[in-house]
Amino acid sequence: MRDDIIRARLVDANPWWRTTATGRNPTAWARDDQVLRSRGPFDLGYRPDVLDDVMHGAVDDKLVVLRGPRRVGKSVLLKDVVYALCGRPDIDPRQIIYLPTDAMRASDLNRVAVIGRDLTRSIELARRVWLLDEITSVVDWTATIKYLRDNTPFGEDTVVCTGSSWDHTAEVERDLLAGRAGRHAARRLRLLLPMRFRDVVATTSRNVPLPQPVAPWDLQSHGVAVAARDAELFTDVLDLAWQSYLTSGGFPRAVAEQHRDGQVSDAFVGDLVAWLHRDVDPEQPEDSAALLLDELARRSVSPLNRTAAAHALNYTSRQTFDVRLARLVASFAAFWCPQVDERGIRVAGAQSKLYLVDPLLAWLGSRARAGLAAPDFTRLTENALAVAMARAIDDLQPGRWSTQDTIGYLRTARGNEVDFAPVAVPTSAGVEHTTPLESKWVTDGWRGDARVIENKLGRGVLATRNIVDVGGPIWALPAPLVALLLG
Repeated sequence: MRDDIIRARLVDANPWWRTTATGRNPTAWARDDQVLRSRGPFDLGYRPDVLDDVMHGAVDDKLVVLRGPRRVGKSVLLKDVVYALCGRPDIDPRQIIYLPTDAMRASDLNRVAVIGRDLTRSIELARRVWLLDEITSVVDWTATIKYLRDNTPFGEDTVVCTGSSWDHTAEVERDLLAGRAGRHAARRLRLLLPMRFRDVVATTSRNVPLPQPVAPWDLQSHGVAVAARDAELFTDVLDLAWQSYLTSGGFPRAVAEQHRDGQVSDAFVGDLVAWLHRDVDPEQPEDSAALLLDELARRSVSPLNRTAAAHALNYTSRQTFDVRLARLVASFAAFWCPQVDERGIRVAGAQSKLYLVDPLLAWLGSRARAGLAAPDFTRLTENALAVAMARAIDDLQPGRWSTQDTIGYLRTARGNEVDFAPVAVPTSAGVEHTTPLESKWVTDGWRGDARVIENKLGRGVLATRNIVDVGGPIWALPAPLVALLLG
């Protein structure tokens, strides 16, 4: 990309430079910003906090890599960061350099660093804040960022890189997490995933109590028992809110459409299908991604037999199917749940479960292709709880989601399964193990379902549809309450 094109792109992408240079309000640009305006019709007030430290100038480390699925709001969040920084009296807006890096190469990034600094030379030695959107698909981007940080003034700046996919040449651990990253390395990798159930309930003003989140090893604590008794007064409302969430998922636009219109629009469903087709299955017809998601949603509560699934989807080989699965995980549309033993250690060679990262993805097949059945709420509930537990673990030890090291299922000697086995989480006080969790979306007869987890582990929680019972070694808690307690 020529220098004049890079220069023009930087000028166009940073209108706050012009408003500042002409003495106008440094946040005036936001009224005409296309990204922020596009949020307007779907804005319920939800604001993720994953970059709050950057907004408020308390960032622990000077490099942040923010990843997550498309359509989740990463670009909007970067513009929120810009708006917040422009409103701070201790920041000159010309310190803020935002750039969409679509269609760029690694060599272009070197020129961006030089030209961006030159365009803002009026602030001389002041530290810049670089916001590089969708950089993670650029080939060799990590090596380039490492070079710039080790050998140029870029190394003294705050840098936020975002992306929805991950180029296979990226060496994140080698280039970005080693050396001077030190104890802040884990915080360099951050996730922006769809809204949690708690976020959806709060933004849609559901009249239900929001208990304080608890650590995933405290799901059988006294505080949870108190919260469960309070929740008994709201079981019907919680159930309706949960079913709404299992229908809309947590993509901010989908939540707004479900709240406003009673359903997610065909247009947004089409956006998601187009994303997955482009990133996961571009070699196949346009409906292939929807068919893939439909098949995986139906198989999500059992260990995935890849050969059988590949055959059902008419893939030419198991290897072709494996490539699609790897792309799906790399695009943050799904994640793995391996089989583990009683210590939480992976069982080598065992089949893993594959969960979708958001409930709405399970609906894409039936919404986009006539004749496919709507997903089952029992499966959707287990999938949603899997995401909630995995996110709670990654919150406590950032980076575990990216390495597919969060949750695991446990198999008994008789071939039964505990959906979410105890896994180790290091804390300042030592290692804790998460509370065993089994998902059974039932309204009665739960004690029979609890025998597997009780016989195998002697404790745990059975996530039901609306039953509360905290009187024995196995507790029954409504699934939506479990989701709220996990974060």
